[in-house]
Amino acid sequence: MICSNQESGKYVDFTEDQIKEYLEQLKKLILGGQYIISRRDENDAFAYEYRIDTAKEKEILLNLQYSDFCYAAANYKPEYAHERLYVFCKEYELDQWGNSEVVEIYIKTNLTQTRTGNDYMIVISFHKLNNPIKYLFR
Repeated sequence: MICSNQESGKYVDFTEDQIKEYLEQLKKLILGGQYIISRRDENDAFAYEYRIDTAKEKEILLNLQYSDFCYAAANYKPEYAHERLYVFCKEYELDQWGNSEVVEIYIKTNLTQTRTGNDYMIVISFHKLNNPIKYLFR
C-alpha cells in the first residue's frame, strides 16, 4: 500500500477488487449484527436531522459500492496505529422531516476484532460530508 501524502496519512493504492472484498466483509458483519455506529455528537445529530433509524443505517451501509470508496487512513490513536480506517462517501436520498433531500454521507469504518478474535465493524463516522472529497474509482 502506498501513502498518497505522508502528512495526511491517506492510502489510495487499492484495486477495485480489494475494496469489493472489504465491502463484502462489511456487509456480512452488518447482516450478522456484528457492528456498531459510534455514538458521537455529529453522528447522532445527523441521525436526528434526517430521521435515520437502525433500519435506515443498515440500508445505507448495505448499499455501499466500491465506487463510493475515497481512501484509507492510518488510525491516529497510537495503540491502534496498525489499523486502517476506510472512508466512503455515499449519496443517498433522505427524509429531513418531510422534505426529501439527496445528502452526501461521510462514512468512516474500522474492521477490527473483538477480544475473542471475532471480526467486528465499527462505523466511526456516519454524517453529512463536511469537506470536498475525491473518490478513488470515479
